Amino acid sequence: MFKTTVKVDGMMCGMCEAHVSDAIRKAVPSAKKVKASKAKKEATFLCDDPVDNGIIEKAIKDIGYDYLGCVSEPYTKRGIFG
Repeated sequence: MFKTTVKVDGMMCGMCEAHVSDAIRKAVPSAKKVKASKAKKEATFLCDDPVDNGIIEKAIKDIGYDYLGCVSEPYTKRGIFG
């Protein structure tokens, strides 16, 4: 599993966060736990495979936000005691 962090500028409110999250879900149908944060200027999600950054960049730019970069890294699910 991989955790992808997308740096996004231009989100101003909760609706902006929702638009970014929805764009990611449409671009990457296998994305899980999609969350966007205007305060952190980023969106994160989990996926079984690394994601093509070009797909994410296009999705973010198509809805009018500034794409600042994207990083995918291996993610290990933590258990209650881990």
